[in-house]
Amino acid sequence: MRVCLLNDSFPPVLDGVANVVTNYAECLVRDHGAEVAVGTPRYPGADYGGYPYRVLPYRSFDTSALFSGYRTGDPFSARYLAELADFGPELIHTHCPAASTLLARLLREETGAPVVFTYHTKYDVDIERVLKVKLAAHEAIRSMITAVEACDEVWTVSRGAGENLEALGYGGAWRVMPNGVDFARGRAEDAAVEAATGPYGLPAGVPVFLFVGRLMTYKGLPLVLEALRRLNSLGRDFRMVFVGKGPDRELLEEKAAALGIGNKCVFTGPVYDREALRAWNTRADLFLFPSTFDTNGLVVREAAACGLASVLIRGSCAAEGITDGRNGFTVEETPEALAALLERIMGDRARLRETGQRAMEEIYLSWADCVDMAYERYGAILEEKKAGRLPEKRRLPADLLLSLAAKSLEERERRRRGWAALLESFRESAVGMMENIQEAETSASSLRSRLLEQLKQEREEHRRR
Repeated sequence: MRVCLLNDSFPPVLDGVANVVTNYAECLVRDHGAEVAVGTPRYPGADYGGYPYRVLPYRSFDTSALFSGYRTGDPFSARYLAELADFGPELIHTHCPAASTLLARLLREETGAPVVFTYHTKYDVDIERVLKVKLAAHEAIRSMITAVEACDEVWTVSRGAGENLEALGYGGAWRVMPNGVDFARGRAEDAAVEAATGPYGLPAGVPVFLFVGRLMTYKGLPLVLEALRRLNSLGRDFRMVFVGKGPDRELLEEKAAALGIGNKCVFTGPVYDREALRAWNTRADLFLFPSTFDTNGLVVREAAACGLASVLIRGSCAAEGITDGRNGFTVEETPEALAALLERIMGDRARLRETGQRAMEEIYLSWADCVDMAYERYGAILEEKKAGRLPEKRRLPADLLLSLAAKSLEERERRRRGWAALLESFRESAVGMMENIQEAETSASSLRSRLLEQLKQEREEHRRR
């Protein structure tokens, strides 16, 4: 099976969805023998070689100041579209509703391959954060929903993600296809833990709380700091480790200092080494993830892979599959509730270990298992298409424009190739003319030499007479 994966982020950009795409691609190639091509916006200086699948980067614009380090792709490239079409995808899987889904729809016009879209995150929150004008944000969200509705099948990473999509105006069908983790079950070795965490001087016997992810206030991190201030006021010692980067890091550091707990909070910055992350999950006593923004919370399952239990907000997407007190802990979304839970359980190391062990057994899901499910569904979609049972998508005005755009790109590429062929013809003609001229010059020179020789001979004969 030939699968084209599209996403607006990919290494060197490291985020949750980029991690999803790399794991999809690796498992599809390794476990299913699929041919995979990944399409993503190009980042200057990035090396896209060395992968066991094709990576086809396309032109992008620098919007990093506006979108927290991300570039925006330009999918309207005839050459790039032709390159993807030449790959001959049987199925297109897009993981972002922006440039990637626009490109997916253009590619569908060229190849007829069905488009699957996965809704990973609450994009409306980021849209409203970036576009301060309410009307502009509303129009952007509506355009996003239109793009999603144009896809042949929609997946969400959790039930809550699907409900969020419906709340934004999506009226179509969706199915839950969860994401997995690339950590194997089991805790990291002591030597690895010491190498990764030792330089931070965490005191032995003092509970360590951990957060891993982008440092954004909308992930509930101010709530964590407020809860820890209450814990500190009760005389309870602890260390809070934030692993990651984000535009709100400085604000969070300032808040921790203002609350009097700056000396108990550690900001490591991003940790890209997966074994080092396993070491942090092994060293910590409890994972704090009070986000109501995240739709799946892969970091919660990464923690579970290492036997680390999490504290989550009751009713959040990240808390799906969590039974309070059994394989994790859930609280109401208040600093008071979080502080009360932490005070009650932080000293009971045996209970924390038991809860973490059950998390490892009950909520852990590997990428291999997830991609197995996805690949099986890919096959079902292609069978439905072959049998003519794949539901016909409602043709939206935008799709008609995309169809025209695809034809325009095709015509532009045809003309480009036509001009290239014409120029090649001129070049060949010019080369031929030059060769003829050179040949004529050679012939003329030879003829001149022969005539001069003949004239010389005739003069010699005339003298002898």
